[in-house]
Amino acid sequence: MDFLMVFLKLADWLLYQLLATSFYKAAIKLKNHTFSWLRNNPSHKSSSHQLPLFPSFTKCSLTQNQPQTVVCDIQNTLLLNSKSFFPYFMLVAFEGGSIIRAFILLLSYPLLLLLDYELGLRLMIFITFCGLKLKDMKNVGRAVLPKFYLENLNLQVHELFETRRKLETKVVVFTSVPRVMVEGFCKEYLSIEDVVGTELHTFGRCFSGFVATSGVLVKHKAVKEWFGSDRKPDIGIGSCGLHDQLFISHCKEGYVVSKEDAKRSARTVMPREKYPKPLVFHDGRLAFFPTPLATLCMFLWFPLGILLAIARLFVGIALPYHMSRIIGGLTGVNIRIEGCDYSWETKNKQTGVLFVCTHRTLLDPVFLTMTIGKPLTAVTYSLSKMSELIAPIKTVRLTRDRKQDGKTMHKLLSEGDLVVCPEGTTCREPYLLRFSSLFAELTDEIVPVAMNTHVTMFYGTTASGLKCLDPIFFLMNPRPTYHVQVLGKLAKELTCGAGGKSSHDVANHIQKTLAAALGFECTNLTRKDKYLMLAGNQGIVEDHRSKKSTS
Repeated sequence: MDFLMVFLKLADWLLYQLLATSFYKAAIKLKNHTFSWLRNNPSHKSSSHQLPLFPSFTKCSLTQNQPQTVVCDIQNTLLLNSKSFFPYFMLVAFEGGSIIRAFILLLSYPLLLLLDYELGLRLMIFITFCGLKLKDMKNVGRAVLPKFYLENLNLQVHELFETRRKLETKVVVFTSVPRVMVEGFCKEYLSIEDVVGTELHTFGRCFSGFVATSGVLVKHKAVKEWFGSDRKPDIGIGSCGLHDQLFISHCKEGYVVSKEDAKRSARTVMPREKYPKPLVFHDGRLAFFPTPLATLCMFLWFPLGILLAIARLFVGIALPYHMSRIIGGLTGVNIRIEGCDYSWETKNKQTGVLFVCTHRTLLDPVFLTMTIGKPLTAVTYSLSKMSELIAPIKTVRLTRDRKQDGKTMHKLLSEGDLVVCPEGTTCREPYLLRFSSLFAELTDEIVPVAMNTHVTMFYGTTASGLKCLDPIFFLMNPRPTYHVQVLGKLAKELTCGAGGKSSHDVANHIQKTLAAALGFECTNLTRKDKYLMLAGNQGIVEDHRSKKSTS
């Protein structure tokens, strides 16, 4: 009965919006015809006919004469290629909601093309947010959206705003898209003081899917309400659209990001070193920007991807290592072996070799085993039961009790070769987390291994999702790539034993060596930092044996 009432309310609302939209479109057409007649009438032609209504934002300059206030929109101004905010709604629907919600949103896209902007925005909001938990949206806004915002940030507009750091300039963002989708990024990465956007209605700890009573934010009206009738912002920056023209007309100075400016800016991709804040951690499954066409391709690929992942798993489990590498390559798994050094392979070894790897996915030890063609043992933290069952190599859980884990790893080394990832957790970006020094205290037979991955559709790691699906998602990619480089064995004089180095010195040296081999950057960030940033916890879970550990 409750569902029926919600459905009837939605139908009534849609009917009202359709009628209101019809009158609105008729009024806009009349206004456009009138404006076109005035513009083309000889008696109204002037020099302004050859110039844009507002100058290009490239002519805007912030001065030190007096404190200034700048207002802008995030859509079509701060972000490139954002004529439609659909991809960002898709990210929220897929990562915060479910694949079913994302599929429904994709099915609604043809209808969105027929509706006007406000009604289409309301429909996207309803599909994306109806029943979505507030904490899920918070996680997406903190861990998923910033990556895609940074990759689509308008470099030239951003550089203009960067100059305000030296001045007493205040920036306020006015946008029609939901405030919860952009506020976190604007404040944390761009240091924007205030964000004014469309407010969403909530019930309890969930979104209802409806816009709050204030309605979809109208930017030019919001500017008047924010600053008052007796005060105007100094500078306004917007796009060439009608709504933005009205928006920036309420400012003392107005500038636009023209189509030519947008095309020119699109050619200049924001380099990572110019990010306002380093992007070390991010979460989510989607590795691509989910435009409607790209999302459609993903859904068409999904059934085949599941079958392909199962086939690849079977090949890795059932076949010998060298054969599985060949067959896996025929299915699209690309293993790149560069400069593989077998100097670690000596006769009459009294103890096993300790392979120290960078940590990209749970499959690192598996691909290393396939590369060198011999069985290895991998130590892990809180590996899921499913991952243990499908692993083609031996896996042993650690407890994060330093003394106990040291004994376990020492025993395993006496039985054979061992793989360890001292970062303690995965990192997708070109950074290495701080290495734990425990491994350096166990043996002098240490071989660093530089590993990296590349995917085009799905990430094979997650901080807040189901970790048991990590290998599946990685193998669902059409052509996943693993780059494996086994470096030379660590010299005796650089180890804790014969060299007399401290374990921390050895760990730092290996971290720098691996970073140089991959072209990565070393950091002091740890597993705890990652989970606090992405999931709001320390990454500690309770396994079935009541031992605290982390993945």
